[in-house]
Amino acid sequence: MTRSTSLLSPDSSPSASKSRHDRALQKGQQTKQLIVEAALRLAGQIGLEGLSIGVLAEVTHMSKSGVFAHFGSREELQLSVVREYYQRFSDEVFFPAMQEPRGLPRMRALFANWMSRVAVELQSGCIFISGAVAFDDRPGPVRDALASAVQTWLHALTRAIEQAREEGHLVPDADAEQMAFEIHGLILSLHYEERFLKNPGALERAHTGFENILLRYGKRTSPNPQI
Repeated sequence: MTRSTSLLSPDSSPSASKSRHDRALQKGQQTKQLIVEAALRLAGQIGLEGLSIGVLAEVTHMSKSGVFAHFGSREELQLSVVREYYQRFSDEVFFPAMQEPRGLPRMRALFANWMSRVAVELQSGCIFISGAVAFDDRPGPVRDALASAVQTWLHALTRAIEQAREEGHLVPDADAEQMAFEIHGLILSLHYEERFLKNPGALERAHTGFENILLRYGKRTSPNPQI
């Protein structure tokens, strides 16, 4: 009677197969992230509309089929860039400001962080702004993703203003939506003045504009308080 034996090589064990799968998955994620990084840089220069599988393949020195395998379509590539861009915006602007006390300290932190990011975007370009120009009249997932990202941020800014009003740092009738509109307007003007018109002093004017908004809506004290 013969006894059959199952000879398994080290690489054919279940644990080895899982390890190979995990390494392949990790490598795939790293490759996709590298493509997104390249797409972010490129989108800052040529806008989301200029992104394509072919362009990214050329920039990353990959085959078109290799880039396509990670995204499946040009639209998914653009959506991945919007998601990554918003995540970085949140990490740099929103989350650090949330560590500050509610009210004016948090409002100031939000604006200061936003201005710090804008200082970089003035050189590399802002996907939210260029995307708004390219997709404002083009319904679809990319426009929806861009609009949702901006609306989410403006809602967070408006909420911070409302909290400043609740803390008594602003006048009781301060219009939070109006203030958010004006602060957003400063950022848009800054991009236009600095990046397009190359006007000197635009950064300082934006800071001055923010302080003027706080002066107009800040809590006023009577010069002759009654005791």
